[in-house]
Formats: sequence, structure tokens, C-alpha cells
Amino acid sequence: MFLMNIVLMCPEIPYNTGNIGRSCVLTNSTLHLIKPLGFSLDEKQVKRSGLDYWHLVKIIVWDSYEELIAAYPNNNFYYGTTKTTRKYSDVKYSMDDFIVFGPESRGIPAEIREANEKTCITIPMIPMGRSLNLSNSAAIVLYEAMRQNDFKFGKE
Repeated sequence: MFLMNIVLMCPEIPYNTGNIGRSCVLTNSTLHLIKPLGFSLDEKQVKRSGLDYWHLVKIIVWDSYEELIAAYPNNNFYYGTTKTTRKYSDVKYSMDDFIVFGPESRGIPAEIREANEKTCITIPMIPMGRSLNLSNSAAIVLYEAMRQNDFKFGKE
């Protein structure tokens, strides 16, 4: 059985969260949201982008990053950022790993990146833009983890 966890720290754009929620449903992954959220989970933009899957999303909302980390002390956490050279595809993902993404406008805070330097990952791109869209980034890393684990979605 394989189950991934996608973490959004202080997400700002409801459409991204809705899209990521939809990806989580279709991969049997859990979506973790760390407050503060830049929108209400009841907003129609979140539900619209999550389509008719939104009610199926396994969502856990955390009051803080520290609360999440304390709840899963034995799990692997990987941090998606443009401020590292370690490619997301260089990681060997395991069942129940966490992939953490920061707010769309500023990314993962420096103190968290620096404390977890060895588990920061990036998606290579040309040095023209700031970063890929959050929902695209989450899908890219999530599907690499699934591919490495023979697409075992935890429903077998």
C-alpha cells in the first residue's frame, strides 16, 4: 500500500488548493493545510477547481508547521523549493512521506529550508521564471513518488 501526503503551508490561492485536492483524491493521498489559509475552504473557487471530487478530499488542517511535524516524528519530509539543487527525481520516496510546499508568493520560509537542507528538493527549469505553478509542482512530485512505487495507490 502506498499513501503520500501533500502539505501546503499557508496556501494563498484557492484554485491551486482545489486542483491539488483533486490530485490527492485520485492518488489516495492526504492533503495537509497549515494555517493561516488565504481563503475559506468553503469558497466556491476551491470547490470549483476540485470539481465533484472536493467532498472526497482527505484534508487535515493544522494550526502550525510545528504541530504537523510533532504529529509525524518518524516520517520523511521533503521540501519543494527553487532554492536548492537536489532534484525531486533524485529522492527515493517511501510510503507515507510528506511533500511540503510553501505559500505561492514566497515559498517555504528560510528557517525551515535551512533546518531541512538535506531534504529540500527542486523541479529543474530554465532560469527565466520564478517558479512553476504550485498545483503543477505538487502533481509533478506526487507522480514521481507514485511512479517509483509502481503506482500503488493504497486501494489494492
